Parts: sequence; C-alpha cells; structure tokens
Amino acid sequence: MSVHRTIDSGLGRAGGPFAAYRRRDRNPSLTLPLRNRRGSVGDRDGYGNAVKHFQLYGWLTEETLNVGPWISNLPRDSLSSMRHSLLPALLRGSSRKTCSWQTAVLAVPLALCAALAGISGIACAQTPTSAPPQFTLAGDRFKPLTWDEMTPEQKTMIEHLLTGARRGVGGPFNILLRSPEMGDLAQQFGASVRFPSTLAPRLNEFAIILTARFWTAQYEWTAHRRAAAQAGLSEDIIQAVAAGNRPAKMAPDEEAVYNFCTEVLKTHQASDATFQAAVKAVGERGVVDIMGAMGWYQFVSMLLNVDRYPLGEGVQPELKPLP
Repeated sequence: MSVHRTIDSGLGRAGGPFAAYRRRDRNPSLTLPLRNRRGSVGDRDGYGNAVKHFQLYGWLTEETLNVGPWISNLPRDSLSSMRHSLLPALLRGSSRKTCSWQTAVLAVPLALCAALAGISGIACAQTPTSAPPQFTLAGDRFKPLTWDEMTPEQKTMIEHLLTGARRGVGGPFNILLRSPEMGDLAQQFGASVRFPSTLAPRLNEFAIILTARFWTAQYEWTAHRRAAAQAGLSEDIIQAVAAGNRPAKMAPDEEAVYNFCTEVLKTHQASDATFQAAVKAVGERGVVDIMGAMGWYQFVSMLLNVDRYPLGEGVQPELKPLP
C-alpha cells in the first residue's frame, strides 16, 4: 500500500507533510509499506528501508519541499549535515530494526528547522542593523510617539502599516499604538474595509463621508471628501452632505446607499424598504461592506475627535456642527 493513497492512522489521511507523496508523477517511487493501523513501519531492512522509501535526499529540494527559491541556495555543509548526521539520527530512534513512520516524518521538519536556525544566524551575523523606518506621527492629547520610544509590539504595528496597503501612518494610528495588539488588528480590518471592498469606490467613499459628517470628524472628512471626488462622486453631492442636507440629484445606487447609511446612523435600524433597496443596488455582500465601512469609520471618527487630531498646517475645518 502506498502512502500517497492512504495512511490509516490518527492523522486520518495523507495530508500536511504527506502532500509530496500524492504527487506520483513527480515522485513515482515514494511508497511506504505500512505494517498495521497504528502506522508503524518496519521490514527486514528496518532503518535502511525507511530511508530508502522516504528518499530523504530527494526531499531536500525546492520542488518536493515547496519552500521557496531559497532552498537551492542552502549552504552545502548545511544540507550535508541534515542528510548524513541529523536525519539518520532522528530516523534511527530507539532501534535500528524498527522505526515509526511518525518519527520518520518528524525528522524532515525538525532537520529543516535546525538548518534554518543556523542559516538565520549566519544572515544576522552578516547583515548590518537596518535603519529605523522613516515616518511622522501626529496627535494632540495623545503625544506623537517616536521609534525609539516604542515597544516591540508598537514597532510591529508601524511596520505593518508602512508595508501594507496604506503605506503610511496618518490618522488614528498614533492613538491606536497605545494598544498595539488591538491597533494592529484594527488597522488590518480598516484596510480590508477600504481597499478590497466589493463596493464601487464612489459608493464606498460615499458611505465614509456620510459617517464622517454624522460625527463631524474634520480630519476624516477632509481626507475622504477628496477621495470621494476622485472616485467620481459629484461635488454637488459632497457639498450637500457637508451642509447636512439631502443631495438633490443622485444616481439610483447612490440614493440607495444614502438612504441606508443615513437611516442606520440616525435610527440604528433599517426598514424593510430601505434594506431591500440597498440589496438591489449593491447585493447582500455590498450591504455588509457598507456596514463594515460605517463601523470602522465611526471608530476612527471617535478616536480622532477624542484626540482632537490636528488637520495639518493651513487646513481649515470644513464641517459646521449639525443642528
């Protein structure tokens, strides 16, 4: 019986590290005799047969391990150590005559971990300490933090912001750094709400500026009224929302989004007619994405308003308090 077909053990099926076995076209001789349902392996050759059937030397390649292009650049002494010292020792176990297949399978990831630890040590020794990332935080009540003041968790959050979809740290993130574990999760949620939304950018930004207007969040409004205009939302609609008025002329999908957002913000509910119109305009997933955007930007607006987040030099607040 070949491993690529079945392994009747606690693992249930040949998954995880056995994925390579199922590729018979790429590893035609990868078979493993099974003694019993407990999964032990053994025959006349014992340890030697386990090595033969696992084809350990063949495993240590980019193709069978599927671990990325770096595998071909492993130092020869690291591969040699894994092949001729660590792996045989792990496979040998308590007896040269028997070897559980579980022990044999564990040998490869353990050996790779050991090799990678050595490789990373070499890399760390050879790579100079990188300069801190360049960024500028802003805030009022929450003092802007510097890199040197940050904990490792805060630095991780900053790195995720700088390498993520935003490529920046403006807005609520100086505040969220005070709770970096929550802040890092929150910024990921916010990025998913804004960037890969199923809503057309015009409609997504419409929901955002309606939320910013409801909270009179000046910074959020300033940033997203520009984004809404760039996405194709008309200036007449933007100006009407800024004044707290219903826009006189909207496309059908814009009207559905406007009605849904304003009703939910003001009443915390949505009538059947409003809900059905929104579903017709953007689909059920689109309605959920609208609520996701509203929820995230209400949180952002709350953070910015409490901080009294600055608008930037020379920028005047556009929104007047709502009656």
